[in-house]
Formats: sequence, C-alpha cells, structure tokens
Amino acid sequence: MVKDRDVALVLSGGGMNAVLLELGFLKRLQESPLWPRIGWIYGTSAGALTGVMAALDRVDDLEEFCLSLQPDETFRPHRLWQLPFAGLHDYALPATISERIEPAEQLVAALHESPVELFVCVTDVTTTEDSEADHAFEQVYSSRTSDPLEMGAAVLASAAISALVLPVRVGEVIGTDGGWVRNFPLGHAYDNPAVHEIVGFRYISRHPKVGGENLSRLRRRLEPFRAVPPVRAIIGELQEAEARQERGEPAHLAEMIVRLMRISIARNTALEERYAAERDASVQEMDSLRHDMVEIARRHAPPGRKRHAAAAVEARFATASFPFRHNRALPTMIVRGDAGEHTLDPSFKTGLSWALETKHAIIERGYRLTDEALSRHP
Repeated sequence: MVKDRDVALVLSGGGMNAVLLELGFLKRLQESPLWPRIGWIYGTSAGALTGVMAALDRVDDLEEFCLSLQPDETFRPHRLWQLPFAGLHDYALPATISERIEPAEQLVAALHESPVELFVCVTDVTTTEDSEADHAFEQVYSSRTSDPLEMGAAVLASAAISALVLPVRVGEVIGTDGGWVRNFPLGHAYDNPAVHEIVGFRYISRHPKVGGENLSRLRRRLEPFRAVPPVRAIIGELQEAEARQERGEPAHLAEMIVRLMRISIARNTALEERYAAERDASVQEMDSLRHDMVEIARRHAPPGRKRHAAAAVEARFATASFPFRHNRALPTMIVRGDAGEHTLDPSFKTGLSWALETKHAIIERGYRLTDEALSRHP
C-alpha cells in the first residue's frame, strides 16, 4: 500500500437507493484531495458492491451500469409455487453484473492488485448456536488476504437481501446480507491502526407505509371463485390480512421479517456511530486527563524531582490498556442522507421499473450532500 494512502472509506447498505446516493458521494470525492489518499474501503451490502468499483477506480462504469439497471435484473420475483422452497425472489444480480461489467472472479482478481484494500461484511448463518466465537455471526473478507473465489462470493453474499433471497455459500460459510450484523462498518475502520482519517456515507432509510393494494387486488381476483371451499378459505385469510394491515400490524410473515430486518439494521448502524463517537470522546478526555496529571505531578513534586514525576505519569499513561486504540482521535466525515422525494420503490414487485430521471436525481442528491459536507470539513 502506498504510504500516502491514509484515509478509510466506509459505505453502508441500503439497496438501490443507497447505491445511487453512494455513487454521487464517490463522484464528488473523486474531485477532492481525499480520493488519492484512500487506502481502504469498508462496505456492507450496497456498500460492498459500490466498494468494489470504487476500489478499482471504475466509478464511471458503475454509473453506466446503474443507469441501465432495472428491478427484475437484481431480484426477480418467483412464481407463487416456488416461494416456500426458493425464497421470494431469484438473485439475478450476479448474472447481470457478469454480463454488463465483468464476471465476479475477474473483478476480484483486479481488486487483488489494486492499491486500495476492500473489506466486506457478511452475516454468517452457518449455525445459529449461541457460541463465544469472536466473530459473533459476522465474517469480514479482505481483497488482499481472502481467497479470490471466496472474496467474489462474499461481495454477492453481503448484498443478498435476506428477506428476498436465499443465502450464498462463501467457502465453508453460509453467508447473507451483512446488514443484519454490521450495516455501516465504521468500527472496522477505527480498528485499523494505519487509518488517519475516515470518510463515509450512511444511508438513512425512509420506508413508505405499506399499503394493502396487493392483498386487495388478489382478493378481488379470487372473488368470482368464492363457491370453491379452498378459495373461500383463502379469501377469508386475505380479509384478515387486510384488517391487520389497516391496524398497522404486519399483514403476513414476510412483512414481519422485513420489519425485523429494518429494525436490526437501523439499530446496529446507530450503535456503530455511537461507539465511534464515544471512542473519540474517551481518547480526547484521556489526553486532557494525561495533560492535567503531568502538570499536577510537576507542580507538587519536590525541587529536582519535577521532571522525573512528570515522566513517570507519562510512562503510566503510555502503558495503559483499553479495548480500543487510545493513542489517537480520528478526524471523521460522515455524510448521511436518504433519497428524498425521488426515492426508488424498494419492493422489487412484479412489473416495477426505475425511471432514468429518478436515478439521476438520487445521484445528484448524493453528490450535493457530499459537497455540503466537504465545505464544512476542515
């Protein structure tokens, strides 16, 4: 790694809206003095995908890919009879990336030679037993040290939205959406002793209220066949589901899983930022305490012993051990944003399309939010 590369880039998950916002974020960073200093990228889910292209300095290729991408080329809804066996959707994105950009193995091979090291976070569902494993159901893969085949699979596993598709095998690990355990891997950047500054984008999710149109539409289609007992029973179930939705309750199990996923992601993202802020506050407070203790030692030590007393205090602080790096507070710039009024529908329902002008608007929003943050950044 080039020694002048001392900045870590952190990219969160958040689906297609996050990819487009992060694209605008990256386009603005390319114009700043920070871009050539980036030595590490930490990404989860959408951030893992954008992280690959950022580490390869192929942001323009990412933009071209995103502008042509449509929902059924990412997560394609399955037929009704497949749902209990194959999940709600087919994971079409890997094939689309292979066709439009490059096969995953070629991208990973290029990553290995890049001056920027990429880390991706994957949720490990190989076992659900409560153990004392250090990884706590999280696996982190590096473009420098991981097996290339596993690294390629890890990127795709990190972006495999669990509420939609089945998990992906990454070597011996059964992996899925990294957002469950670490949607915004800020802590990993803090733990890297070579990092001197952190820049990140955190997607803020604004999920629209779920309507009952699909349930109502299906019920109306079944109404002409009400005389058939099994159909009548299904209509009754749909009516109960519509009533639950009217009360603000999950209409069905799939919606409950989606709600739990959103809660998990929102909580671990907020905790990630909180812990980082608390680390920096602790480092700064400890440095202030060290300074005060050295001055007190000098002031109260006998003549001729002042320098020795100050040195003893300094030595004691130098040997102090904490569960985080305590010898520096990191300058950090986190850009936070949602897609605003131009948000893309995140549901991946049948017949959905993403308008080109909407995509351009979200990219521009990411660019503008980053420009405003850079103007405030020292």
